[in-house]
Amino acid sequence: MGRADPEEGQLPAPVKPPDGGWGWIVLFGCFVITGFSYAFPKAVSVYFKELMKDFHVGYSDTAWISSIMLAMLYGTGPVCSIMVNQFGCRPVMLIGGLLASSGMILASFTTNIIELYLTAGVLTGLGMALNFQPSLIMLGTYFDKRRPLANGLAAAGSPVFLSSLSPLGQVLLEKFGWRGGFLIMGGLLLNCCTCGAVMRPLDMGMKRKMEKARDKYEAKEMLPIGGKSEEGISTTDGTKKAKKAKKKPKKGKKLLDFSIFSNRGFIIYTISKFILVLGLFVPPILLVNYAKDTGVPDTEAAFLLSIIGFIDIFARPACGMVAGLKWVRPHVAYLFSFAMLFNGLTDICSARASNYTGLVIFCVFFGISYGMVGALQFEVLMAIVGSQKFSSAIGLVLLIEAFAVLIGPPSAGRLVDALKNYEVIFYLAGSEVVLSALFLAMATYCCLNRGKNKEPPPEKNPSAGGGSDTEEAESDVQEDEEHSSDNHQPPHSTDNAVVVTSEEANHVAEEQSGEGGGCPEGDGEVLARDGCNADQTVERDSF
Repeated sequence: MGRADPEEGQLPAPVKPPDGGWGWIVLFGCFVITGFSYAFPKAVSVYFKELMKDFHVGYSDTAWISSIMLAMLYGTGPVCSIMVNQFGCRPVMLIGGLLASSGMILASFTTNIIELYLTAGVLTGLGMALNFQPSLIMLGTYFDKRRPLANGLAAAGSPVFLSSLSPLGQVLLEKFGWRGGFLIMGGLLLNCCTCGAVMRPLDMGMKRKMEKARDKYEAKEMLPIGGKSEEGISTTDGTKKAKKAKKKPKKGKKLLDFSIFSNRGFIIYTISKFILVLGLFVPPILLVNYAKDTGVPDTEAAFLLSIIGFIDIFARPACGMVAGLKWVRPHVAYLFSFAMLFNGLTDICSARASNYTGLVIFCVFFGISYGMVGALQFEVLMAIVGSQKFSSAIGLVLLIEAFAVLIGPPSAGRLVDALKNYEVIFYLAGSEVVLSALFLAMATYCCLNRGKNKEPPPEKNPSAGGGSDTEEAESDVQEDEEHSSDNHQPPHSTDNAVVVTSEEANHVAEEQSGEGGGCPEGDGEVLARDGCNADQTVERDSF
């Protein structure tokens, strides 16, 4: 996403996504960023026991470090959108990488838990948020036809990094202690700056170069022979002024585009996603403790999460490939609903699993459904709002999800403490996920598909909410055609001149001939077949 034009304050025209080339490098950068963003808050949990000993705090106090990281990742979505719309993706990602790294480096020198909250929690969480959101935006600009596959491959970074960062953290803790581990982790986060550096914006200036070349060519074409060259030059200048006048309404890109709330598809997606997040993260958070309460040994209980992660690695790219099929992609919202329904029913059906075999089966199906949800969530949002408004849309969606993240898992933990029964929690979480799936499918069918069949197609307006990539591209093409028609006006025409048809010209000529014959003199001359100048036009004042 490029910055606004410095001279005219307008957005450059969108460039067609290459669906490859440098886009694969951008995809790899997005893979790394996604892995750090989702896996890092969980991976730092291996240091919690040492932090509890050094700072003499409880487990709940240290758990706030991961919670603050996730809260910053979700809650700062609108701030990230504003910064991306103002400065572009690459500068924001470079700043985010420096903040994330400096947060962990400073955390290695802290002396109390509050300082850890501010450094590892707030600073590192903000840095990862400034990397995560722009990377998804850049992925949407580089991929169109292969975007579902690209989203699936990028989402696979989360389970891959989770399965690697946790063992690495344990090794660093044993050899260097938690302070040395934090310092090395901070160095690893500097790779976010490298990923930000490869997020090269597409060549947005190509259209302006072509327009300048076209203006010069048309100026030469319109220059008449003799003393009328000044008129031709003034016509070219008038055409350029008309272009600028037409482009004035696009001045100043909105820092946060709230017009997306006029898009019914976005409203439906946001409500469904809020309900989904209430129950989606509850089972994996409580799974280990649930297994231990049923008599499963600690090592085998911890291995259950590894099963989910391993299945998740392959489920996300596979689901992205399926979503990219020609007969599936137009109905990707229904595929997303199926993934959520699959996940919710897995929670409900596995609520009574009482042995290790049953829990392993649950982890296999949960990993498949969880990977499908992770691969499709942002693809559906891109398909609804388009890549041009995705930067604002994802910021607002993540902010709304932040409230659900702060409500869902903590509420489930309190219910476990009160009821001492995990079965009810699995039923409740599964019901919430199933409800979100049914709401998305039914609302999409009733409010969107039926509305398209009954209502006439609305006028395409680039400033209206919910415009897709195709609509915005068509509007730009229409503008170019209007500008090109302005450029081909005759040199003698003025701004208040009217094009006159042959019938109108003959009618005026007959009136003039009835009064005295011949062609009228002055500015209001009209084309007549009997001998008037063919280049002259009739002004509005003459009628």
